[in-house]
Amino acid sequence: MHVAELQRLGADIRIDGRSCVVRGKGIGALTGTRVMATDLRASSSLVIAALAARGCSEISRIYHLERGYENLVEKLSALGATVWKEQE
Repeated sequence: MHVAELQRLGADIRIDGRSCVVRGKGIGALTGTRVMATDLRASSSLVIAALAARGCSEISRIYHLERGYENLVEKLSALGATVWKEQE
């Protein structure tokens, strides 16, 4: 399910049976957009892809991230990322 979300960011991924093939496109190839997290691993991959993308990304259904990673916004901000959590 999260392959489709990464593709929305511009990732070159195709599913081949029980595997997937990911082709690098170079720096700046991903573009920010709205995506939806489906589980903890998908959530973390979307955060990494969004940080690498040009523009702004919005990740919905982040409760997986909040359960799996304590103070993620603060930790990423401390590393220089521009991230925030909007209030519900």
